[in-house]
Amino acid sequence: MTHNKVLLIIGGGIAAYKSLLLIRELARRDIETQVILTKGGAEFVTALSAGALSGKTVFTNLWDMTPTVEGEAEMGHIELSRSADMIIVAPATANLMSRAAHGVADDLATTTLVATDKRVLYAPAMNVRMWEAAATQRNVQTLREDGAFFIGPDVGDMACGEYGPGRMAEPDAIADAVQGALMGDMTLDGLRSEKPLKGRRAVVTAGPTREAIDPVRYISNHSSGRQGYAIAQALADQGAEVTLVSGPTSLPAPLGLKRVQIESAREMLAATQAALPADIFISVAAVADWRPAKTHDQKAPKPKDDVPPLEMVENPDILATLCTSESRPALCIGFAAQTHDVIALAKSKRIRKGCDWIVANDVSGDVMGGQHNAVTLVTETGEESWPRADKRAIARQLAARIGEAFKDA
Repeated sequence: MTHNKVLLIIGGGIAAYKSLLLIRELARRDIETQVILTKGGAEFVTALSAGALSGKTVFTNLWDMTPTVEGEAEMGHIELSRSADMIIVAPATANLMSRAAHGVADDLATTTLVATDKRVLYAPAMNVRMWEAAATQRNVQTLREDGAFFIGPDVGDMACGEYGPGRMAEPDAIADAVQGALMGDMTLDGLRSEKPLKGRRAVVTAGPTREAIDPVRYISNHSSGRQGYAIAQALADQGAEVTLVSGPTSLPAPLGLKRVQIESAREMLAATQAALPADIFISVAAVADWRPAKTHDQKAPKPKDDVPPLEMVENPDILATLCTSESRPALCIGFAAQTHDVIALAKSKRIRKGCDWIVANDVSGDVMGGQHNAVTLVTETGEESWPRADKRAIARQLAARIGEAFKDA
């Protein structure tokens, strides 16, 4: 299983107790957390608590010579700033954000923020007047322009007795944002690199569909949506304006794109058509081929005798519909999930559906619902086999191939 690693900087505010809950929530999602506890943060929570929850040494002092890796001692803040996949600042106080925005590096937290080559997620927490202050808003804008993400602050009652925006976002919401961000390229170089799909529009379908039998029962499949979500994020990272049409999944929305939630195949087709015109369409969703001919408004009672037959009707073919429509995107890509004769069936599907490329994958193992995939890209001119890799790596490889296809267009 793939484990992401994040660095959590705990600022000095009463909301610091939520950061302990965040560590536990991230661990539940298989995300490892290394903690820097600021001097202010230590007034509210202890290094012992953060260390017990994270299972790692908690760092507090810029001059702490404890090595973080073999042979790494005096430059510990450099290793801390670059070994994680991203950095979270929670709670992000007005003071901490001001120092980060101005490049101040006078303690372990700010030195790490200046030295990092990864993107940072800030979860602000402060008095409403401090949040609304012009200086704070200028600092937030500066950090955004430098590539930082923000979640919150929420509106509500605060410890100071005032009401308004200033409450730190809840741990589960921050964890959702972290998961969504980690689907993309978290390096600052990636943020500032050339965007070959800038100005292009893309529509991606992902996840399963659910076809209702009654308000309780439905027909579906084991798709997790991970591959489609990763592809949508990879296209956004390449500069595309992306609409992700998603069936029911437990995944948070990737950052920097539009997600449209649907349930059934017919809803997915309608949402996909509504997202046109587009330059790119990628049909990754595991769409149910059939649906019950009749849907009951109330839960159907369990029969006393024979099991009643379930009459089925065919669902619309989303990929074929878009490939043959008047508003057909310039590049239409389908997925062929098979358990046997994978390449032969993928070639046949590409011609039958009228799409440009087919991504063929063998789902007889742990692909559906898993973290990894191995695919073969089938085009009019041949096939390219890509070795088993994390689904995000597969997504970035596909996005790069799409960027090449549009380079001279």
